[in-house]
Amino acid sequence: MKVVLASKNPHKLVEISKITEQFDMELVLQSELGVDIDVEETGTTFEENSYLKARAVMEATGLPALADDSGIAVDALNGEPGIYSARYGFDESLDDWGRLQLLLKNTEKVPDGQRQAQFVCVITLVTPDGKVIQARGEVHGELLRAPAGEGGFGYDPIFYYPPFGKSLAEVSAEEKNQVSHRANALRVFYEKLKEVGYADK
Repeated sequence: MKVVLASKNPHKLVEISKITEQFDMELVLQSELGVDIDVEETGTTFEENSYLKARAVMEATGLPALADDSGIAVDALNGEPGIYSARYGFDESLDDWGRLQLLLKNTEKVPDGQRQAQFVCVITLVTPDGKVIQARGEVHGELLRAPAGEGGFGYDPIFYYPPFGKSLAEVSAEEKNQVSHRANALRVFYEKLKEVGYADK
């Protein structure tokens, strides 16, 4: 099944494709189909924003569209930056590294033992015939006080995953894809696909 990924982020395409290819889903970026839309994320939850993005790209392409909305939620910051992870600080001059540094600054007074955080991912598939399939995944860890590792992207270098004893930027893509919030969401998503006959049982 050909599905449009409602994203301009090639990192997401690579990461999601490695997981979806096992259930016969060919993913293409919206830009590959000449679609260039920025969906206003007016939702207040990962679920709402994921749906808004998938629906808009499905309507623009006429093909099933897959969107994910994801971010990091820090317990000591009452779940921030959460749905605003990609826009954290609301400063357009900040790139991924700048937002990571801002999060470190905003948590520098949070003591060790109270730096719990989780990556959250909600995946939504919207089809032209009106089906909506949604799944949520999380991975739990702690915030480091300084970046570690060269891999991954986004906030991975400061997200310490206890079972690995490393940050998610210090492990291989294969290792990360076994435990990541996106991988966990995709596992749930795959089970839901099977329920509606979109994947082999």
